[in-house]
Amino acid sequence: MPHDQQNVDFDSAQMQGNTATLPASTKPRHLPMYRVLLHNDDQNDFEHVIETLLELTPLTLEESIERCEEAHKTGCALVIVIHRERAELYEEQLRSKSLTVTIEPEE
Repeated sequence: MPHDQQNVDFDSAQMQGNTATLPASTKPRHLPMYRVLLHNDDQNDFEHVIETLLELTPLTLEESIERCEEAHKTGCALVIVIHRERAELYEEQLRSKSLTVTIEPEE
């Protein structure tokens, strides 16, 4: 069947020429953002933590060192803020390398 003869079931109010438009109530939603937090522990040395952050996150060497030092001094450091699904992935990957991490919603 030729393309122009196919039956297309669109509400005529949503049609403008040959282009369908979305209803006004359909706006892009932003994914909720989550913090990935690195916690200080007595099991991992600085070198392992820094190497792991470099391997699994987009942090630079300098940023990885800063996060490691902050977690050591204050008990916790913000690694990255990202959408929930990716935050959960970071949490899983970092934990698989024995780092102590949590995620929490950004408020």
